[in-house]
Amino acid sequence: MPTGARQIVVMGRPQVWYMFRPMRFGGQDEVAPIRHLLLKHCREGFVSQQKIDREAGDLNYSGAPDFEAALREYDAFVELLDRFDIEIDMLPANDETTLDSIYVHDPVVISDRGAVLCNMGKRERAREPEAIAAYLRESGIPVLGSIEGEGRLEGGDLVWLGDRVVAVGEGYRTNAEGIRQLRQLLGESIDDLIVVPLPHWSGPADVLHLMSMVSPIDSDLLLVYSPLLPVPFRQRLVSRGMELVEVPEQEFATMGCNVLAVAPRQCIMLDGNPMTEQRLKSAGAEVLTYTGTEISRKGEGGPTCLTRPLHRAP
Repeated sequence: MPTGARQIVVMGRPQVWYMFRPMRFGGQDEVAPIRHLLLKHCREGFVSQQKIDREAGDLNYSGAPDFEAALREYDAFVELLDRFDIEIDMLPANDETTLDSIYVHDPVVISDRGAVLCNMGKRERAREPEAIAAYLRESGIPVLGSIEGEGRLEGGDLVWLGDRVVAVGEGYRTNAEGIRQLRQLLGESIDDLIVVPLPHWSGPADVLHLMSMVSPIDSDLLLVYSPLLPVPFRQRLVSRGMELVEVPEQEFATMGCNVLAVAPRQCIMLDGNPMTEQRLKSAGAEVLTYTGTEISRKGEGGPTCLTRPLHRAP
């Protein structure tokens, strides 16, 4: 065993070696530079074409991803992130999780005090928080607690609007009980939690999170899809001095609103949304795009879904 290394065990089975190092975490923020990031490569999430073909239909994918093409797309996505000098950790393969486990943003919420393990609204993803918890324990990131019982919470429904203000979407993936437990776990680390009612849209089987319609680009700049935003919430954003960049209707379905800020006004988005890209650039943002036919479009998981920032800091 290498010096300073330890074997991680997930659900009774050895999985991977992690090198121990001083671990920084936190940043109740969506736009400060990402310093440390958690990913799960589709090599470990998709595993094989056979697993993809077996699971894609039950997970409501629009089509079965091509495994070899997905590997190439994911490698290119990681290369894009590497431009920003981000420390990246990769989750190992896990027999108990599905194709959706590459979307690491959803099973855990990171606060300045530690992590909150979610309780997934999509039942097929129920084992993902436990798998990530093993990584957190070995990395030394404290776990504040878990959303339990009837509570449901997914990370894609949470948007920090300041280091002490958080908005949480209430819909099919996150419910009132989950939000109540989150508020209790975050405690004095927040001043305000804004509950945002989400629309029915295409129903419970669809992937609709709050981050499907709101992506922070800077502390005073948001990318939004206003037709689905509740009026009081949109008015609140405007009253906070936020500039809103509007996603056109024809680019909402192609995840034009799912954009990852790696630093203030530096962002990554899925290709094929040229109007949204130009609007962001006109607002002063630097935009990089990636090809995500297999890793994003078919599973409806854009760059925010594929990434879980563990530490953001100026």
